[in-house]
Amino acid sequence: MSFIEDARWFTATPAPGATGMPATPGRVTLVGAGPGDPELLTLRAVKALRGARLVLYDHLVGKEVLRYVAEDADLIYVGKESSHHTLPQESIIDLMVRLARSGRNLVRLKGGDGFIFGRGGEEALALAEAGISFDVVPGITAAQGAGACAGIPLTHRDHAATLVFATGHLRGDNEVALDWEALARPHQTVVIYMGMGTLPVICDQLMRHGLPASMPAALVEQASLPGQRCITGTLQDLPQLAQQHRVRPPALIVVGEVVALQPRLMRGMQATVM
Repeated sequence: MSFIEDARWFTATPAPGATGMPATPGRVTLVGAGPGDPELLTLRAVKALRGARLVLYDHLVGKEVLRYVAEDADLIYVGKESSHHTLPQESIIDLMVRLARSGRNLVRLKGGDGFIFGRGGEEALALAEAGISFDVVPGITAAQGAGACAGIPLTHRDHAATLVFATGHLRGDNEVALDWEALARPHQTVVIYMGMGTLPVICDQLMRHGLPASMPAALVEQASLPGQRCITGTLQDLPQLAQQHRVRPPALIVVGEVVALQPRLMRGMQATVM
């Protein structure tokens, strides 16, 4: 495999395969890589990776997942980390469109599911507007991976009839703009992506809008990977626990009564493994 760590090379040179004659546009396959464990890839995702000759992949896609890519394929890293973007989102979209218009088929590989806080919807719309054909391969989203691997059922007939996904990422005005009243409703599970940087604000606002300080809550770090950790506590003490245990992204925040089931489920899961 040919790893191209600096995607700017492609924006500064003619698109590979470009000629003086119009090329038949290539096809883009948007693939969800799942939460990290390569065994959680779908069969369709593995098929797409094995058939790819060009892959644009994100920061959260692990090397074990990339092993499914053919040896003669080109891999371009376009990852985005907090405060460090290899390419802005607009440039990633432009790169995909240029490569496809040059006649190249490519796979756009994202962690989790690209249509759940992965900006896959933005990329799909841009491809459609540019007249580029594309397919979408769904992946197991991080919340599903975290719940299953950490022993937290996201729904339960006695504890949570509603499941809500939200993002805690800062907006342009440096605020977390969420519907706090909706998130603080009882008898539901709330999973917040990209919220570690705003964890104190999130916990404070949920309590201000009606959730008790004693509401069970958890942080799931590196879900499904060997370094996975699950830190459980309450809304009130979760920010302190995050500091104490030095929890770092990628991590999810899970809030709801179902978190209280985690110790019992983990005992059963560990006994099965042993």
